[in-house]
Amino acid sequence: QVQLVESGGGLVQAGGSLRLSCAASGLAFSSSAMGWFRQAPGKEREFVAAINFSGRAVYYADSVKGRFTISRDNDKKTVYLQMMSLKPEDTAVYYCGARPGVSWIVTSESVYDYWGQGTQVTVSS
Repeated sequence: QVQLVESGGGLVQAGGSLRLSCAASGLAFSSSAMGWFRQAPGKEREFVAAINFSGRAVYYADSVKGRFTISRDNDKKTVYLQMMSLKPEDTAVYYCGARPGVSWIVTSESVYDYWGQGTQVTVSS
């Protein structure tokens, strides 16, 4: 049974930082593409960042480029999202996704097979 468990969300003031974690189990993590998406109230889920199986290739949405960093630890089966210089518009539920058996970066939501339950990030102005 595949499980993705996000953690690290919370309430932070604008300009602050948070680090999200997504711990995976039940899948071949080291051969899985991983990504972070977010969904704000009343909006569709949107792509935030993605990382390939080795961690050597990453890709970001323009809205977070230069502020967020995605990384992974294949030994710990965990993917991270370091978020800095947070803005009120970053407020959303953040989800991690996994696509086993894919070596490249995946930015399309429909390609991911598994999702976590999400973690709330709230940025106050």
